[in-house]
Amino acid sequence: MRLKLIACEVLHRELCAVVSRSVNQVDVDFLPKGLHDLTSAAMLARLQEAVDRAGGAGYEAVLLGYALCGNGLAGLTARSIPLVVPRAHDCITLFLGSRERYLAYFHTHPGVYYKTSGWIERGHSQDRQIGLQYDDLVERYGEENARYLYQELTKHYRQFTYIEMGVEPDDRFEQSTRQEAASAGWAFEKIQGDLGLIRRLVDGPWDERDLLVVPPGSRVVVRHDDTILGSEPA
Repeated sequence: MRLKLIACEVLHRELCAVVSRSVNQVDVDFLPKGLHDLTSAAMLARLQEAVDRAGGAGYEAVLLGYALCGNGLAGLTARSIPLVVPRAHDCITLFLGSRERYLAYFHTHPGVYYKTSGWIERGHSQDRQIGLQYDDLVERYGEENARYLYQELTKHYRQFTYIEMGVEPDDRFEQSTRQEAASAGWAFEKIQGDLGLIRRLVDGPWDERDLLVVPPGSRVVVRHDDTILGSEPA
């Protein structure tokens, strides 16, 4: 199949590794990581523009390397070709390979801030590492206000978890996360990621349990149940 993949750049290394070995011909567009910091309407507009550009180019489907991401996918419409979207609340599910594994870890490890190679090397000014955000707060609001804001922003976190995906060139990303944990006085854990869900998105088959297929003329809707996402006529 000839497919178009539109994805967040936080998944750059993982998706490039999977696409390079795919049985399908996959053309990839990476969008800036900061889209999830915009309003859901602004994120939807950027994604819809990218999806619409793929129409009429001979693709059999458009794949989305995104999760729900704060309702940023709600309303995304398939025009002339299907959309294929992971059933996930956020991208950590994609890194861990399944909703079940993510939920199991989430419920037994509260207060965790996750790191991957993409989250570290694809940083932008609006969403840098936690340890660097404090300097921005001082610059904007002054030392006293910055201290209060930083404590409020991070009070629910107590651990960095680095997800090793097997696509890293060396241990630089792990060591960066270890150092940041030490500086913050937080715990550190490294766990192994799983490319399985990403492979199923790129290679198929698109099992409805993991991946929503939105037919032409329909749009993505949020489901408040285990399926997370559904579709309805646009």
